[in-house]
Amino acid sequence: HDGALRVQMRLEVTRLQKQLGTTAIYVTHDQVEAMTMADKIVVLNGGKIEQYGSPLELYEKPANLFVAGFIGSPKMNFVTGELAKQQGAATIGVRPEHLKVERDGQGGWHGTVAVAEHLGSDTFLYVDAGPQGMLTARYIGELDLHPGDKVSLIPDPARIHRFDDSGKSIHA
Repeated sequence: HDGALRVQMRLEVTRLQKQLGTTAIYVTHDQVEAMTMADKIVVLNGGKIEQYGSPLELYEKPANLFVAGFIGSPKMNFVTGELAKQQGAATIGVRPEHLKVERDGQGGWHGTVAVAEHLGSDTFLYVDAGPQGMLTARYIGELDLHPGDKVSLIPDPARIHRFDDSGKSIHA
């Protein structure tokens, strides 16, 4: 199986590199490989360096919309318009794992489950949130929600990323 082979290869290369105590440059388009194998990541876009840092630095403090959309799986949700303006931004970003899901909740962003992926360890919800567009939420464990169910997605206020109209991150 191709996926299992990639995981095995990733572990072997990482183990060998640590054992040899040497610096290695590994080029990949797979952000999971970059996040799991690297001490430092250079994110390139058309040959231009967008950001350099540790995997967690890039995850927690993306420099711009490109890095924010590249790092993290599933990718970050982006919302524009009035909700972003209320946060003093042109665009706000919230990772799927930083959205609390409530059935028929009062707060947050209201929507309808379009697709629910039940993986056992995680439940991924793809929610049609009207003006906010299609949003992805990740719930750890099993969540008994199905297409057509009404939900509220409540972003963790401390984990909202803000971006200006040029796409650069606005740090508080």
